[in-house]
Amino acid sequence: MTIRSARPEEADFIAQTILSSQRGYRPRGWFDVALGWPEAQCRDFIARIAVAEAVSMWHVSQFLIAEVDGERAAALCALPAAGTGPAAWSAIAEVGAATGLSTTELDAIRQRGAYTRACWVQGGESDWMIEHVATDPTHRGRGLVQALIAHALDKGRAAGFGRATISFLIGNEAAERAYVKAGFAFAGEKRDSAFEAIIGAPGFRMFARTI
Repeated sequence: MTIRSARPEEADFIAQTILSSQRGYRPRGWFDVALGWPEAQCRDFIARIAVAEAVSMWHVSQFLIAEVDGERAAALCALPAAGTGPAAWSAIAEVGAATGLSTTELDAIRQRGAYTRACWVQGGESDWMIEHVATDPTHRGRGLVQALIAHALDKGRAAGFGRATISFLIGNEAAERAYVKAGFAFAGEKRDSAFEAIIGAPGFRMFARTI
């Protein structure tokens, strides 16, 4: 196993990681709902965001990749929690403009994506945030997530952070077990009936740990 930083030419792999992690145990995630496009079109848009000039939590520079025998097998992103929301919308706006989306279409994406506001939980401005954790199904059960999280925590510690957080859909029991194993503990959750009607999960749960 090798843990390394993602590279720009791996934008497609990062896009798939983002889609898979956002969906969790449900068929749709945030980009599926906000964009409202077929999967291939969504994946292409996210891949463009992954290499945009605007550096967001979806940018390749924020991701670590686990390789097994030279094959990409799992990934996650790790970055300061501060400013992630505005940075994300800057990246969407940049790629939207580059691909010819109108202001009306970008506004519609923002409106469709707003369904998470009532129940999204993430760390405070001084926290180190781990997100978008996903493993290829053929490589599950091999400790890849634990290795990636350990590297992500080391990265946060080296950057001077004292606490790390990670958020996931309520009901994603596999994710919850993995994060408990990595030393995280329950730190809060939010539920929303409108969110559940769209996604099929009650809301989000956040875990945290010192680093």
